Amino acid sequence: MSNNQKKFASSWGFVLSAVGSAVGMANVWGFPAKMGSNGGGAFLIAYLAFILLFGIVGLSAEYAVGRRARTGTLGSYRMAWASRSRKLDRAGGLLGWLPLAGSMCIALGYAVIIAYVLKAFFASAGGSLMTLDPGGWFETFSTTDYSVTPFHIAVVVGTLLTLLLGAKSIEKSNKVMMPLFFIIFIVLAVRVAFLPGAAEGYRYMFTPRWADLLDPMVWIWAMGQAFFSLSITGSGMIVYGAYLDPAENVVALAKQTALFDTIAAMVAALVIIPACFAYGLDVGAGPSLLFVTLPRILQDIPLGRLFAIILYTAMVFAGVSSLQNMFEAVGESLLHRFPRLNRRIVLLILCAVCLGIGLHMEPIFKWGPWMDIVSIYIIPIGATLGAVSWFWIMRREDLMEEVGRGAKKAPGRLWYGIGRYVYVPCAIILCCVALLLKVAF
Repeated sequence: MSNNQKKFASSWGFVLSAVGSAVGMANVWGFPAKMGSNGGGAFLIAYLAFILLFGIVGLSAEYAVGRRARTGTLGSYRMAWASRSRKLDRAGGLLGWLPLAGSMCIALGYAVIIAYVLKAFFASAGGSLMTLDPGGWFETFSTTDYSVTPFHIAVVVGTLLTLLLGAKSIEKSNKVMMPLFFIIFIVLAVRVAFLPGAAEGYRYMFTPRWADLLDPMVWIWAMGQAFFSLSITGSGMIVYGAYLDPAENVVALAKQTALFDTIAAMVAALVIIPACFAYGLDVGAGPSLLFVTLPRILQDIPLGRLFAIILYTAMVFAGVSSLQNMFEAVGESLLHRFPRLNRRIVLLILCAVCLGIGLHMEPIFKWGPWMDIVSIYIIPIGATLGAVSWFWIMRREDLMEEVGRGAKKAPGRLWYGIGRYVYVPCAIILCCVALLLKVAF
């Protein structure tokens, strides 16, 4: 990939691409479902607190590390550990394989759910989704092997084709997909506002029960959702940082990414939560929110077919933009580690691996346990390894130099102290709690 292809052309293009990576299933069904089952307004307060912390400290650190290493996950971990001691160079390089594998594992599961969404889009466009029983329809294809294979292939191949030109094509596609995503969900949110009973949903979202803030699990779920939503996995955002111009202010860009990601989550919640309250449906239903709950609502409103097409178009955009980041993180790292490979060969390898493994996970009884492993183990462990590597292993001077590059006023000891003594413990706590919950349940 040429130097031109390895750079984002503008800070706005970078932010849209980073937001595209962060905005996905974590926002559109994950955030409303978690908010719906963890106290509504109380969860929102905890979530916003963690978004503020992780956006300013964790996300900007990943951008800075990637930019300093000028490559993806493997090279960044090697660089961070070698800055402490040349003897740790190899250890850092080996450690980087774990969060990198995490990106690939997330991609395998993401591709399946986007295939579901693409199937729903065609069912909406053809009109069948407006007349059939959504529950039976979803159960039929989500419990059958190879039921969405054509859509699965289209998602994987189509996404990889958008990566042929690296940062250049990622930026161009997200400049189209992300504005459309926001416009589409704003239109849907306005339509939902006119549903009888929607006001109850707004009250639930914005009127916190203060006693719920005393429940530690509300904070734990909010913390996990913030990590997932911002795509802080110790891998994905590093590669976008590697394509950043040295003159850019990484802290400012991280704040912008967190802001637009939060707006996306809130707009999605303003569609789903009031709609569920209006129809007396379970707001914490998870994936079935998209394929059972919302179709039932859309069947019952004027122009429901049009709104269904709009909804699933936005969902495809959100999913593909996230999948781009996961594939790019793996692809760039492999190109750095094995320089004799060219970009097209690496993308073909990723396509073969994703389809070879992913096609067997299409039924939800296989997909669900796989994504449980990803969310309970891989994301928290990757985030923890990254946090420890940047704030406890990497030389403080190196990290601070890169974080301050391009800033009118460089972050100081407070930024680093929060990263070391607040952000890192949060990552460790999340990792431990996730493991304990898995053992307990």
